Amino acid sequence: EIFTKVYWPTGPGGKNDTGLSRKHIMESINGSLTRLQTDYVDLYQAHRYDTETPLEETMQAFADVVRQGKALYIGVSEWTADQIRAGHPLAKDLGIQLISSQPQYSMLWRVIEGEVVPACEELGISQIVWSPIAQGVLTGKYQPGQAPPAGSRATDDKGGADMIKRWMDDDLLTRVQKLRPLADEAGLTMAQLAVAWVLQNPNVASALVGASRPEQVEDNVAAAGKKLDADLMKAIDDVLGDAVIDDPSMTEKTAPKTRVV
Repeated sequence: EIFTKVYWPTGPGGKNDTGLSRKHIMESINGSLTRLQTDYVDLYQAHRYDTETPLEETMQAFADVVRQGKALYIGVSEWTADQIRAGHPLAKDLGIQLISSQPQYSMLWRVIEGEVVPACEELGISQIVWSPIAQGVLTGKYQPGQAPPAGSRATDDKGGADMIKRWMDDDLLTRVQKLRPLADEAGLTMAQLAVAWVLQNPNVASALVGASRPEQVEDNVAAAGKKLDADLMKAIDDVLGDAVIDDPSMTEKTAPKTRVV
């Protein structure tokens, strides 16, 4: 299956080269299909919520993309529960299916649990979560008080370091190291424990993992189907404690307030 998304700037950088306007959606799907060398994608997702375009316009454009056979289904990414609740009936009225939400979710970042997941369960929408290993922090490779390993995300000055800096705290990294014996006891690597943890949530359909080497993909895939018992889940909570971020308002707080050009 092939997924792609639309929202962030593409093209020469004009006012209409970003967001979820009809113009940007139509131009973006055509550009994506050309680059992917395919006739359609299985899932076309709104990468963020566009505060500057009427939601009706966005959903009508998505409906037209589906009717043109350029996408089979639509989804959203990092939308709040209220935004999902507003978009779902519009899609239904247009005869298309909004089937998925793609939020950040991990042992450390649980902001979807309070509002987004309950809304999606009610509407028949599943989660395709990203960053289940918290940009690599939950692999345990970052040690408290030590410089990040050479070539790791934390040393990437092209954006990776900015994404991971939230977690580069010695107290948090110390807590993460205390997960290692729990992973060992479960017969899992640290990365497998992290991926298996997000998959315990029944509303999570799949987890998106990044990899720079084939063996990392193989390691992560091995987490599929692993059942973590209640005692292990509680032990993880006890170790991480107040390092966990679970405030539902963080979805909105971390979203762009205006289109990024």
